Amino acid sequence: MKNLLYILVLGLFIYSCSSTKNRDFNKKEITANANDTVRIANDSLEYEIIVIEPGFNLFINSIAKPRGYHSQSYLENKNIFLVQEYNSRVNQPFNYNPNLYIQAINYDNFVDYGYEVNYMLYNYFVFFSREYNQRFSVPTRI
Repeated sequence: MKNLLYILVLGLFIYSCSSTKNRDFNKKEITANANDTVRIANDSLEYEIIVIEPGFNLFINSIAKPRGYHSQSYLENKNIFLVQEYNSRVNQPFNYNPNLYIQAINYDNFVDYGYEVNYMLYNYFVFFSREYNQRFSVPTRI
């Protein structure tokens, strides 16, 4: 009787391990990434922001402060410091994780990108700092 119980448990274990063969994990990963792509472009100024980050779309639609909460000048001032700090970390791959800080952000302080781009960029930094537990040294008062 005891051996029968062991054989039954072993059979269930083998069955549970073999049931994962038919899953297509790559397909799920691709659809998740496709749904989390956010693109903002303005052809007249020739700029665009493309955010490909799992969970960012959910963050921007549910957790982030609504559009109009901050003024454009507030967002621009924050983005100046955040982009400088981020680009500084991109240039220091031995001090900061190069898998997180992959590419520098080209943000010109003298270009008016408009409210939407500054809003999305600022909220990307908020999302990035929460998601990856990163702290940016940005002045609290500007």
